[in-house]
Amino acid sequence: MGRLDRRGLDLVRKRQPWGALALVMLTGLAMMRNGVDADPGPPQPAGAVSPGSGRVVAAPTPSAGLQPLAYAPASRVRIDALDVDAPIIDVGLDQEGWISAPPPQDPNLAGWYQNGISPGQRGTSVIVGHVDNASGPAVFYRLGSLKPGRHVEVTRYDGRVAVFQIYGIEVFSKEDFPGVRVYGDTGHPELRVITCGGGYSRDGGYDGNVVVFARLVATH
Repeated sequence: MGRLDRRGLDLVRKRQPWGALALVMLTGLAMMRNGVDADPGPPQPAGAVSPGSGRVVAAPTPSAGLQPLAYAPASRVRIDALDVDAPIIDVGLDQEGWISAPPPQDPNLAGWYQNGISPGQRGTSVIVGHVDNASGPAVFYRLGSLKPGRHVEVTRYDGRVAVFQIYGIEVFSKEDFPGVRVYGDTGHPELRVITCGGGYSRDGGYDGNVVVFARLVATH
């Protein structure tokens, strides 16, 4: 799982405001469970021939004067490039320390990790969703086809919209998930959108996670 050593944990405590649950996430334990047993086929990040590979460019520079938002829960996510427009529910951790995915019965539903950062706050917020369910593709089925430069918009319950620009899309093995890299505080308001990906087997489900890296570039 790639647990942090003592020095790494001390760094996390200094940089992250999340508390004990964040430390669980940063050890790589807080990843989504295997995908639902269904036919494989979701697109993978461009160039992703092995876990940990994908397309990454320089993170965008926020506009001058752009300020992080205050805390407010997330209510909806839009990704116009994928025709995604989905409601968001709050999710936490299950008994085994994984981020709980939304109920799979609704294919157009995402989850925001409510014990972490609010989208638009300084730090890294996390939105998760299924790639498929027993009936077919789900909300983030085409997540791996995104390209850097595209936008993800998150509407919040205070009426504000946080606009994030994508700068990386990668797939990581669930057995060697880089928690610090994915969840760590970069000093900017950032977003990670996560679904299942990588190889698939009927017995084991998906063996990886597709992760979209994005940074706040606008609010309205």
